[in-house]
Amino acid sequence: MNGNGDFLALLPKSPFAQAQPTGDAPPLLQATTVFAFHCAEGVIIAGDHRATSGNVVFSDKTEKILELDSHSLMAIAGVPATAFEMARTLQTTFEFYRRSQLQPMSLAAKVRALSKLLRDNLPATLQGVGVVAPIFAGCETSDPAARPVIYFYDPLGATFEAAAYASSGSGSNSIKSVLHYLENWGKPPPQTMPLDQATTLANRLLMTAAEFDTATGGVRPEKRLFATIKLLSREGIRTLAQAEHESFWQNATS
Repeated sequence: MNGNGDFLALLPKSPFAQAQPTGDAPPLLQATTVFAFHCAEGVIIAGDHRATSGNVVFSDKTEKILELDSHSLMAIAGVPATAFEMARTLQTTFEFYRRSQLQPMSLAAKVRALSKLLRDNLPATLQGVGVVAPIFAGCETSDPAARPVIYFYDPLGATFEAAAYASSGSGSNSIKSVLHYLENWGKPPPQTMPLDQATTLANRLLMTAAEFDTATGGVRPEKRLFATIKLLSREGIRTLAQAEHESFWQNATS
């Protein structure tokens, strides 16, 4: 058995480095749009439900916010098959390290693990058949004073820490523009919003993005269809329930 807790080293060959040119292929399935921002209770990480294939809406029930362990999340934008496989690999990696080393993996190591998977995916990225541009949110469990942190990546694995927010996917430009305005001139700015206001803002951001991006959709409060929203805090991960969405929305619009 590997004694250093490195699950990826046990694999004979990375599953993300095997893409081969296939000639004329049909349009790939794409998942968009995801984002994260700080609020008063931690980090909100959210995504719409739409997946597209070319100009066709493939699904409006796609889950794009994936829990990797008790204190880390990955939001996917890009090719879902590749992103889901990366998430499963990270889940196994983090659990393998915890069991073999009798302690959780550090936040820095988790961030690097995702970066490595993206670098290993370079052949598929360059061919355009497996592009993934994720957002990662995590909290250092070994430090009682640590707060959740947001990171975003380019498809080649470069890592960037987000001071206040990050977004990825085809609807990300609209969302980043609104969050930039609110962080600088909003009253209150998103990072001081309580959970109810932050949840309503997240749904409204995706509705705004959908107005300008046909690949963003599946969020329609009038039909009781809300975004996937999770809260990451020192205590762990919490998924916002349907009833909470409805209550927060009614209070904000009444």
